[in-house]
Amino acid sequence: MMARYTLYLAVALWLAILAGLKYLIHPPMPASVLMIYMTLSTLGILLFVAADEARFQAFLAPLKSVFEGRAPLAAQVLVLAGIPLLLGWGAWLRTAPTWDAPFEPRVVHPEPPSSFSLHGRRIETANLKNPLRLPDPVQLEKYTQEGKTIYYQNCFFCHGDALAGDGHFANAFSPIPANFRDVGTISMLQESFVFWRVATGGPGLPKGATPWLSAMPVWQNLLTEEEIWKAILYIYAGSGSTPRTWDEEAGHEKH
Repeated sequence: MMARYTLYLAVALWLAILAGLKYLIHPPMPASVLMIYMTLSTLGILLFVAADEARFQAFLAPLKSVFEGRAPLAAQVLVLAGIPLLLGWGAWLRTAPTWDAPFEPRVVHPEPPSSFSLHGRRIETANLKNPLRLPDPVQLEKYTQEGKTIYYQNCFFCHGDALAGDGHFANAFSPIPANFRDVGTISMLQESFVFWRVATGGPGLPKGATPWLSAMPVWQNLLTEEEIWKAILYIYAGSGSTPRTWDEEAGHEKH
């Protein structure tokens, strides 16, 4: 008795597999992988149907009745009009233009501007140096310890106790806060770059830093220029890093 419904059961099974793969699997699989699974599913269903001659003939019977004109007129119109419409819709989906914005790859360390605004005045980025990085080790240590206090009052909650970008709020942001212990962060940056990033925060990033905008606040609205420099001293000292110098930059350009 079930043999007469073979075609409808096969279509229902195919649709159930499609729905399961598309909506029940997380994270969603890529379209190319979905296509592979559906192709294998289609072949499996057809092989099962064709394995028995009676089942195969029952599978073909509704199709034969449509194309031989024995099915009700409404069914013939539905099938004969639906097939080209489905094929056309599928072709349109593959070729239609997308309304999504063009993808722009994010630059992790964007080039700083030639100048930026700090407390109402313009600061030239070129040759900007930390005025508190003094040759006197006693005074330098004093400023570094003061920077540690500033860090724990303001930066610790996101960048963490170990300066590894693992603070209490770190996982709430995308991208997560910078890991200062990573050799790909502050150890390859000049202090002028770090000062610009801290002072201007996420809103100061250029377009190349999108689409993942930094959540860092504009610290110049909360800290003085000297406090920012002190915090930078501690960030380098606490992470065991040294700032890249202008001499290193010149050496790289020569090579």
